[in-house]
Amino acid sequence: MRLEAAKRGEEMNRPACLKRRYSPPPEEGWSLTNHIPECSLEQSLVSDHPVGGAKVGFAETLLMPEPPLLTRRGMRLHRHLCLLISTLILIFSTATAFAQDPPAGVLAQIGIDQKLNAPIPMNLSFRDESGTDVRIGEFFHGKPVILSLVYYECPMLCSMTLNGLVKSLRPLTFTIGNEFEVVTVSFDPNEKPDLAAAKKSVYVEDYGRPGARSGWHFLTGSADSIHRLTESVGYRYQWDEYTRQWAHVSAILVLTPDGRVSQYLYGIEFSARDVRLSLIQASQNKIGTLVDRVLLYCYHYNPETGRYGLVIMNTVRLASLAAVAVLALFIVISVRRETA
Repeated sequence: MRLEAAKRGEEMNRPACLKRRYSPPPEEGWSLTNHIPECSLEQSLVSDHPVGGAKVGFAETLLMPEPPLLTRRGMRLHRHLCLLISTLILIFSTATAFAQDPPAGVLAQIGIDQKLNAPIPMNLSFRDESGTDVRIGEFFHGKPVILSLVYYECPMLCSMTLNGLVKSLRPLTFTIGNEFEVVTVSFDPNEKPDLAAAKKSVYVEDYGRPGARSGWHFLTGSADSIHRLTESVGYRYQWDEYTRQWAHVSAILVLTPDGRVSQYLYGIEFSARDVRLSLIQASQNKIGTLVDRVLLYCYHYNPETGRYGLVIMNTVRLASLAAVAVLALFIVISVRRETA
């Protein structure tokens, strides 16, 4: 009762201009100033809150917008959904642009026909990243060679292959230029040494070891030299008019110091263990340690998968020999203790 009386008293003490509730007429030409009753400046700008006594601006009270249809939480959810939908549209549109599958006829013409132990023509002429004419045989001088076949303007797969190669080489104690060489050849005859130089700068810096610049070679060449090299190792690729790109597979090859194919490693990421064992086997055990040779005895290269797999029987034999050696050592120690 007291609260209602207080409210009535406050209402009676208010100026007439504040007693009216704002209800704009529907007719056209209506303006705010024509419908605000006259009152003093102090009365029109500030009034007491009927309950708490807080000062409230009249204009602010008069023009207060209607409550929003969505709460703050709902508005945040709405924005997040819009952002998610926009991101999905961008991802799918980008994937469509980059992942245009070549026709089935082109896919049938690409692949790898393994030619293990086949020699490559050592007299093929190419140009290195500086534009100098070189023979590919110049990079075979007593060390195994990793051969990667790519093209430098490839939008995706070739860069992923080279990235995977660098990633697999970083953990090795072997260093490019010391224990082995790397030769990267573009199979696009239209590419020039300036592209090769740009690619070399990126990947040598990414590898990050001194001496790699002199041991990693990026080559370009004529259509004839490229064809003879790729044919000698069984690498098949094809220009696709549909995507305006070269269709090809992803793999690296490990060659012996005299230029023969030792192994093929498939994919865009390569196991550091497989790369290390491939280099040791290609060098005919001229690099690596005794432990590496033991691992090479336990692991066998599988040409179908392009990977090294554990040979169970060899592992069992090695474990049996180790057990016999330990038993013999125990017997010798026991006999010496009894005779002492």
